[in-house]
Amino acid sequence: MSRLARNDPRQYDDLAGEWWRPGGGFELLHWLAAARGALVPAASRPGAVLVDAGCGGGLLAPHVEHLGYRHVGVDLRRSGLEQAASRGVAVLAGDVAALPLADESADVVVAGEILEHVPDLPATVAELCRVLRPGGLLVLDTINDTRLGRLISITLGERFGAAPVGIHDPELFVDPGELTMHCAKHGVRLRVRGVRPSVPGLIRWLALPTGTAPRRLGRMVPTRSTQVLYQGIGRKQGSRGEVQV
Repeated sequence: MSRLARNDPRQYDDLAGEWWRPGGGFELLHWLAAARGALVPAASRPGAVLVDAGCGGGLLAPHVEHLGYRHVGVDLRRSGLEQAASRGVAVLAGDVAALPLADESADVVVAGEILEHVPDLPATVAELCRVLRPGGLLVLDTINDTRLGRLISITLGERFGAAPVGIHDPELFVDPGELTMHCAKHGVRLRVRGVRPSVPGLIRWLALPTGTAPRRLGRMVPTRSTQVLYQGIGRKQGSRGEVQV
């Protein structure tokens, strides 16, 4: 792989073969995609739209395909969009800080493992909320801006193969209080909870030869601590001025 700066999105072109490779470098992202998909309810109306902001290779697709949405994925890198399209996602090339979508066009907006990559968090949150319909659902997960988050995601994660080297810039990790505040400015009351990999699954993955593992080695499980990984879920304020949760 070429030597690129931390968090350079071109790294995903070099890593394109990892999106769907069993037991590959993006294995934990599959577990996270399943966990965020479990937070998405069935569509409540015909033609409902789910916007997958920073969709990557479309890992969310198998977890929401039965829910009745038109699944629209937005991402910067063509290498990921091509794979997402092959999984049935309607893809758009674009930046999550400037989504190429109309105001209030989405019933659900999902932002999975993308907020820790954006250089302008307030602008990105504003965009996620802008495209969300009143009463619509925002679902996200990201890495906390803590010493433990840096230790697990960078120091240990990169050393032991749980994260590709250089894929994250710890300066962009996201404090949940700050994220909640930005969401509130745009009418979304966000609730957060911690998640972590199941320990047996993580051990199985790290112990097996790369590329030889079955698809589901493990899963994400809820935890009280938000110190490393956390999920957020919230509804956009409706027309009557109430936040529907």
